[in-house]
Amino acid sequence: MGTISAHEFITLDGVIETPSWSFDYPYDPKMGEAIGQIMGSCKAILLGRRTYQEFAPAWSGRTAEEDPGAPFMNESPKYVVSASLQTGDWQNSTILGPYSADAIRNLKDRVDGGIYVSGSGTLVRALLADGLVDELHLFVYPLALGAGKRLFADSGPAIKLALARSEAYSNGALHLTYTPAA
Repeated sequence: MGTISAHEFITLDGVIETPSWSFDYPYDPKMGEAIGQIMGSCKAILLGRRTYQEFAPAWSGRTAEEDPGAPFMNESPKYVVSASLQTGDWQNSTILGPYSADAIRNLKDRVDGGIYVSGSGTLVRALLADGLVDELHLFVYPLALGAGKRLFADSGPAIKLALARSEAYSNGALHLTYTPAA
């Protein structure tokens, strides 16, 4: 049975929308190593429509020389949750249709290994609400924006998590890994 590992860049006040604000902080190679470890443990990618449409043109032309994550992003099977897309042009892409917890459970049953989710905030919020995320990796930046799309909605079910690991980086960001609380 597959497991879902979701990773988000997030501010102290929970904003995940358009994380270009992360460019204001120096890159710490240890962050890249951590993301590489998450990706390396996975056999497939699960994305929401918006993230898929942003990632496809950005990643499809990249090579391993340009970015060590390119082979994983380009060669792995990609599953896209979308009510509007009918086909995906990025190699190895499958459109799952609109969000359905049962469809995601079925995907977890079919994938022998980890399933990587990056960005895809609306999808991650639904996966968390349905108890389908096995590891939540938050890269928390020392910034409060005060406004923007947040990972956790103001309403919805309580989501209890347990801290599994943490790592601090030289740029002030933290990598917090959470698993479902027992």
